[in-house]
Amino acid sequence: MAGPQPPSYMAYDRTIVVFSPDGRLLQVEYARQMVKSGSTSVGLVTPDSVILGAVKPSALLMVSDSSRKIFEVDDHIAMVSSGSLADARNLAEMARVKAQVNRVTYNEPISISTLTKHICDRKHIVTQYAGVRPYGVGLLIGGVDDTGPRLYETEPSGTMIEWQAQAVGRGADKAKKILTTGYKADMGEAEATKLLVSALNAAEKEAETDGGANVEVVVVRKNGTKVVSGKDIKA
Repeated sequence: MAGPQPPSYMAYDRTIVVFSPDGRLLQVEYARQMVKSGSTSVGLVTPDSVILGAVKPSALLMVSDSSRKIFEVDDHIAMVSSGSLADARNLAEMARVKAQVNRVTYNEPISISTLTKHICDRKHIVTQYAGVRPYGVGLLIGGVDDTGPRLYETEPSGTMIEWQAQAVGRGADKAKKILTTGYKADMGEAEATKLLVSALNAAEKEAETDGGANVEVVVVRKNGTKVVSGKDIKA
């Protein structure tokens, strides 16, 4: 949302549980702005895997590995975030518990859609009670289950959308242009990884610094995840 709200909006601005007269939840919109201000994250689907990548926050003297944006949830699922890293970490821990409970209860890995719905339900429920705030984080959740590779986006309202390729964060528009022109459903992992890194480079200046040290990329397959090395990213 652009600009300050008129005085008549103040009551709707300060509570999550009241719609404004024009049908808006202003606190949810503010949470969306937090996602848009976060560093860019990208995901795309290949015939056998899902590839997730992100530009990590960086600062002088900061240990780069202490600020991760990609979280492994289970052997076959990972997620990447844009927005509040604290909110992302909290949701990732919750997702890991859900995935392990599913294995213990049903003796099988959880499906990507079931896990995503669980996270979306959590995001949605905090928009319905006073005294809480929406999660200020957007997630791209990718993995491979019995239905094949799947990539979902969740946003602060709890909305769930499936994509073949998607970007979130401050450079999302630039990254989406690269994905739209370059993405092919049958592309191999090497080609897809190159496209993802190109999208991050277009979206964020920091992606090109330090030979790709600020970029993290993982390939999620049905039998496990693989972290793409900084050397391969630089190449």
